[in-house]
Amino acid sequence: MASSNYFSPQRANGFPDKSRATSSLPTYSSAVTEKMHRHSRSMSWTIPVSVPIPGVRSRRLRLFMPNTNRIRQINISHFGRRRGPILLCVVLIASIVTVCSFARRFGAEEKQWTPNFGESSTLVFGRDDLQRIWKWEIDSGHYPSNAKIPEQVGLSSPPLNPALPPRKVPTIPSRFRPPPGPVATTTRGDGPRRVYLDVQSLPPNVAYPPRPVPGSVVDLDIIMDHCDFSQGKYVRDCLEVLRIGAGLDNRKRLRRGEMDEWKYIYMEQEKENFTDPFTDPILIANPIVPPRSLASSGEADPNAGLRKKAGVDWETQLPLRAPLQHTPYSSLPSPCDPENPRLFHMFWTGPFTDKPYLALLSFLFTQNVGLHLKDGDTLNVCRPEFWMWINPGPAASVPNPSALSDMYEGLKTNPWAAPFLHHRFKDVIKFKLWNTTDQLDGIPELKDEWRELRETLFNSGGHIVSVPAEKSESKSAEVTSTVTPEDSTNSTDADPSTKPSSTGDNKSDEDDMLNRTGSKSSSSYDRLSVILSDMARFVLCHRFGGIYLDADTIFLRDWEELWGWKGAFAYRWSRLEKYNTAVLRMNKNSALGSFLFRTALKNGLDFHPMTVSRYTKDAYLEGLLLRLPDALFDSAWLNTEYYQRERPPQPYFQEFSDFFDTPAQASAAPQALGFEGFFQGAFSYHFHNFWWKPFDPSRNWPDLGPRFLAGERAARAAAEPDIDPEDATDRVADDKRDLDWATVLKRTFESYIRGERPNMYGEWLQW
Repeated sequence: MASSNYFSPQRANGFPDKSRATSSLPTYSSAVTEKMHRHSRSMSWTIPVSVPIPGVRSRRLRLFMPNTNRIRQINISHFGRRRGPILLCVVLIASIVTVCSFARRFGAEEKQWTPNFGESSTLVFGRDDLQRIWKWEIDSGHYPSNAKIPEQVGLSSPPLNPALPPRKVPTIPSRFRPPPGPVATTTRGDGPRRVYLDVQSLPPNVAYPPRPVPGSVVDLDIIMDHCDFSQGKYVRDCLEVLRIGAGLDNRKRLRRGEMDEWKYIYMEQEKENFTDPFTDPILIANPIVPPRSLASSGEADPNAGLRKKAGVDWETQLPLRAPLQHTPYSSLPSPCDPENPRLFHMFWTGPFTDKPYLALLSFLFTQNVGLHLKDGDTLNVCRPEFWMWINPGPAASVPNPSALSDMYEGLKTNPWAAPFLHHRFKDVIKFKLWNTTDQLDGIPELKDEWRELRETLFNSGGHIVSVPAEKSESKSAEVTSTVTPEDSTNSTDADPSTKPSSTGDNKSDEDDMLNRTGSKSSSSYDRLSVILSDMARFVLCHRFGGIYLDADTIFLRDWEELWGWKGAFAYRWSRLEKYNTAVLRMNKNSALGSFLFRTALKNGLDFHPMTVSRYTKDAYLEGLLLRLPDALFDSAWLNTEYYQRERPPQPYFQEFSDFFDTPAQASAAPQALGFEGFFQGAFSYHFHNFWWKPFDPSRNWPDLGPRFLAGERAARAAAEPDIDPEDATDRVADDKRDLDWATVLKRTFESYIRGERPNMYGEWLQW
């Protein structure tokens, strides 16, 4: 007989006994108790509501909402069941109409209902200028995208886009024509057609990935489809698309099937049997949503719907040069386009350290600069250049007349910088002296007015550091904050040590702030140089063109395809729909650049990325400064902020410090996987400051071989003062057992310079 535990007890009639379920109805001791309980709840004007808090699973937020039952009870008791609800609706509608009428009658002309509650507008240009900026950028080939143009711009007809291919003529012409709408939000392709490439290594050269095809272009519309965090895309999946689409998998492809959806690199070819079926301009019935009349004059407002900055007048018409002509790479007379110079800019203050040293090494290791060719051989591609801008003194100081010669003398004697003065690198790495006055005078939009803002020149997100006119007489700095601490962060990370003390005891810290030349620790952060670099990146890109990179950036692959995309871009600030300008691409003397400088001039010359995000958003120009996914340049950021940790990329960093101090449980990966296992597919990595952390603690000196032995010995003597560099012996036993990611990358780049291995594309350095 089976155990009774597997059977329900039976009743006398032979049927199993059904357990009685507990009733979910409330129980009361008496009718009076139930009546009082129900009456007390219905008499309250508010009821508590508990809602979950995003990101905090163990806590809930308690809100008090209006008690609709109470309102309904009072309404019915006074006006009856039929008239009560009707009267309530009438009162609600009348209230809304009254509020709107008062706002329309007494509100200022520039005040409009917008979703940007809580933030003041930064807009100083009217709709006519915004349309001219859009048209200039599109005509110049700087908008090779199918993304929509905001309706608020009010374009009357779709502009011709020379950077987009035309639509192919259908075999049977369609009778359908899109009905005229209020505004145009698309462009009409009128440029070369695109041929998407299947980039792979060909046997027998399959050990290394192939160099990108010269003149190839990355389709950032496709990248956005696969990588946009707002659409729920994962960094891990994005890197796989970037990796396979560029052929970085080196014939080790595990995916099966068609890869057409992951092809994001194309070549431009001349038009052939391609034309836009709509050859005539499409006239729009109402180019702009009918504006309301001004109460004063009764005239139509051309800027209706735009929210102007309070207290300023609309700017006069923005002067723009003639649009550029978009020319595909195959039609250029030489590999380099003079209107799109391939310049990497980097800004550095103070003595040269291992941080810009590694950035330059990664540049040589990844970019197609022709170091694998012997002297006299020609490189049939446009060779990029790296311009390292040196600010020799504190950010607030004025360079002396001998600053340029002093800069080179300092570089020659600095073991981290001296190797890059070698004649082999003279055509690709160039050191430039930064002079704030000369640079600002070189910006036509600023040169006549920026001196009026000298006292507030160091402005970052409203966090202003006032530098005295005569720093030799007064070395105090008055720090005023007009925003929240969250908004006053710099382009990488905030430093709490720069906040003013309410007791006035931090005078010495403020004195140090004016004289700092670089960040030597987390407690001595060079805030002024960071604020200056926020502005310097826009100045350099607008004056000279190219791409700006923060000094805490490491190249991970060739940027050939990114140079082909002629539009401006930065990347996303982690989870926020804001810019991070640690990577910034802008075109030389562009309409977008002119807009940004004139807008910044009217907003305190604030170039903090959060503020720049407001400039473009208020003017509906975000599409002209594309906000790329951070997976391309900052693949670890979302993980460090607790996002996508269930499916992280490789490697998995929970904190940015994991790059320098890799956790023990993951410390086998750096040596086992090497450079190829470090966010493969991304264009670069941003390690977010940590200027004071050495990349290689056990060998904290440049290790570039016999050609640079003098500098190595000098740096080694500084790192190991108790050991004579000439008597020093390298032993494996003295090395760290588990090498961190930072150490592996540094030693990989150095071994390429020493001639012990090729670069990431299998090319050996020729001296």
